[in-house]
Amino acid sequence: MNIGILGAGHIAGKMADTIARMDREKYCCYAVASRSLEKARSFARRFGVARACGSYEEMLADPAVDLVYIATPHSHHAAQAEQCIAAGKPVLCEKAFTATAAQAEGVLARARGRGIFITEAIWTRYMPSRRVIREIVDSGVLGRVHSIQADIGYPLGVVRRIREPDLAGGALLDIGIYPINFALMAFGDGIDQVHAHALMSPEGVDLVDSITLVWPDGRLASLHATALTPTGRMGYIYGEDGYLAVTNINNPERIVRYDRDHRPVEEYPLPVQISGYEYEVEACRLALERGDLECPQMTHDQTLSVMRLMDAIRARWGMRYPFE
Repeated sequence: MNIGILGAGHIAGKMADTIARMDREKYCCYAVASRSLEKARSFARRFGVARACGSYEEMLADPAVDLVYIATPHSHHAAQAEQCIAAGKPVLCEKAFTATAAQAEGVLARARGRGIFITEAIWTRYMPSRRVIREIVDSGVLGRVHSIQADIGYPLGVVRRIREPDLAGGALLDIGIYPINFALMAFGDGIDQVHAHALMSPEGVDLVDSITLVWPDGRLASLHATALTPTGRMGYIYGEDGYLAVTNINNPERIVRYDRDHRPVEEYPLPVQISGYEYEVEACRLALERGDLECPQMTHDQTLSVMRLMDAIRARWGMRYPFE
């Protein structure tokens, strides 16, 4: 499978490095496209990419490209995904899938209409750790599960994509999406209530988020995201007979179960990985081989559910992007 990377920034580099270390009989980082040909050439030299393109259109016109990975700011995702769809190219689009639910609905409708595969690259949805956590919760070893706590934070306050409203900036779409997905993977969709507060920047975007989600049966998730400081990135799932502690919800490093007396009972093994990006690439290859238009790990309905939830959270803050 020849993969073309749209964008030549940090995330694009991480994906290129990952693909280079995957099975070369199955995966090839074939092309990179940037609005700057020199930037594309520099990226290609650094990561051993066969072709450098000075425009997105040039790469999308190449019949050798089997899958396009969109690695640009999420404010650009909708337009770029539509470019890929118009060119007939399957798409792996970095999270957040788009800036708004309306954009996501439009992109997915066009993909379905053209019969083009597309999926959201929210990597935690594809990782083996997701299955491990789900099996622990479903097994009943925690007893009846009532609540979740999850946090994530990085000192990103000076980063342009975070500060700029025109780039759909703020903590929510960039990092708040991780605790949201952590909670949804454990408790499922069908949220009954959404409560949210935010510390806003002078530019009018959220820098610190406090989000509470409530399910109809009374289960509750308390989520925290901040672009101002590092946090422990911990996730806890609490049951009547014990709780689960997940270290680094952004890319789980340890999963430990504790009993009701706070004693560690079991640590669950996790596979050695390249970077964590390989799982979403593999999922795309398998889906394309089956002729599917989406990945079961992150269905179109699940992407829409997350986008609509983030719209609802922003509505609680009265926060709108300039292009809405």
